[in-house]
Amino acid sequence: MSGKIVVICGPTASGKTALSVALAKRLDGEVVSADSMQIYRRMDIGTAKPTAEERSGVPHHMLDVTGPGEQYSVSRYAEEAGDCVDGILARGNVPIVCGGTGLYIDGLIRGAGYQPCGADSGLRDELAAEWEQNGPERMLEQLRAVDPDSAARLHINDKRRILRALEVFRATGETITAHNLRTQMRPPRFDAVMLGLTTEPRSLLYERIDRRVDEMLEQGLLREVRALLDEGLLTGTAAQAIGYKELTDYFRGAATLEEAADQIRQKSRNYAKRQLTWFRRDKRIRWIVRKEDSDLNSILQESTEYLRTRGYTGDEKT
Repeated sequence: MSGKIVVICGPTASGKTALSVALAKRLDGEVVSADSMQIYRRMDIGTAKPTAEERSGVPHHMLDVTGPGEQYSVSRYAEEAGDCVDGILARGNVPIVCGGTGLYIDGLIRGAGYQPCGADSGLRDELAAEWEQNGPERMLEQLRAVDPDSAARLHINDKRRILRALEVFRATGETITAHNLRTQMRPPRFDAVMLGLTTEPRSLLYERIDRRVDEMLEQGLLREVRALLDEGLLTGTAAQAIGYKELTDYFRGAATLEEAADQIRQKSRNYAKRQLTWFRRDKRIRWIVRKEDSDLNSILQESTEYLRTRGYTGDEKT
């Protein structure tokens, strides 16, 4: 186990960025992003990537690491973010991992994501072509023949996970079920102290999401998406990001701007629900609840008091 890290997780628009920067200043820390869309260059406004002002002089890592047209994997994130964390620890500082992508956080802590057979193996394109030719039923049947546990767990229309499970098996001869079980048995790479940030009542989170969408549009999200489309950069996973997909529909005449904005708000709310479902299964998380009268100082104080019980004092990192 390489060292201790602080993780700040939770749903979108809950205030994770502000808390991570405040804690970094108090603990002499550096922030490592765990957001699957903030890794993409030039996708700034729609991903709520922290600005230079919001970073407030605190070093940030794992932002702008790849182009929006490139594929990116959990295993690549675990390796690259792990190297960032090792560097922070070597400098004697506290790594503060901040984000809402649970799979990335899990991969970083464990030190391994899925099998590293990425898009360059050719298997992904081959399987996608098979899906188009054969349809979901036959592809799920293929998976059932080699990995019945995964096939029973996955919905027939869950194309991404079905193809991923087949990809792992064809590349390695091991089922993704067996790989995941083996991975879970490994000792974690990092000892994580986990803080979860959420809101009560739920309507408060939705208000924050709606306000964030309005601010993104005011800040120039339309220009950002238009530029990416004009240069042919918005492809692959990045093209499916909330905000970018809906505004792409708007530019193509499939929706009005008002309809697109409403879709962004609704899909952001749905995403927040999924994030909460994911993180609430993790019993390591100490939840910090933001209420209507909460401010950053009170949240910072509660977080700091908990971290102090886990060995972080702000003067000395143990």
